[in-house]
Amino acid sequence: MATETEEPTLTVDELAARAGVTVRTIRFYSTRGLLPPPAIGPRRVGHYGQSHLSRLALIEELQFQGMTLAAIERYLEQLPQDLSAHDLAIHRALVASWAPDSAEEATRPELERRAGRALTEGDIDRLAAMGVLERADSGDGHQGGYRLDPGLLRLGVQLLDVPIAHETILAARTVLLEHTRSAAHELTRLFRDEVWNPYRERESDPEQVAAMKSLSAHMQPMVVQALVTAFQRSLKEELRAAFGQESQSLKG
Repeated sequence: MATETEEPTLTVDELAARAGVTVRTIRFYSTRGLLPPPAIGPRRVGHYGQSHLSRLALIEELQFQGMTLAAIERYLEQLPQDLSAHDLAIHRALVASWAPDSAEEATRPELERRAGRALTEGDIDRLAAMGVLERADSGDGHQGGYRLDPGLLRLGVQLLDVPIAHETILAARTVLLEHTRSAAHELTRLFRDEVWNPYRERESDPEQVAAMKSLSAHMQPMVVQALVTAFQRSLKEELRAAFGQESQSLKG
């Protein structure tokens, strides 16, 4: 598990602006133990980091799912204390995986406020290529703002500073879409043939009905978590095979 290595640099006002919440909300979450305390800098000024941003995004997603504040507290208490921003982002993605697709409308100033930085047209193109946002048409042929996935925005903004060509991002997205759609198709077929059809033949059995309802409620998040875990392991193995020897030679 990764640990947070980036120095906290955000003031509480900057954290609130980046997360799209009020300073009062941050104070409230802190008193309830939902947010870890900030790092105290010179003149007793608190500074926050990426893990605070990711935790706020996770809390927002849990609220979107309809969880009460008490339930969110219990959920967060079960998480390891040293989770990095990356680990928290994975948790949020898994929570969001069984929620209906949602997109937020944002003007350019709102988008840049949420991103925490000014964005060039090239940045917008790269974020669009990553599926983070799309330009909205106002209806008269002019730019009408943006539709964005708030859960992907923070990751997308971080990737803007990675030296990857726009064409490479598009190619990578195509590969991911093709393979994830293929996996989803095969898993759906497997579930239909091996689980759903046999169940239909025994749906008069109350125990089978109860078991199927439980499976249906938990299947999507379980499958998503399994796919994320399998992909992480496979990617690590591929990267080790492709660059491990070169890395070792550079160290030598």
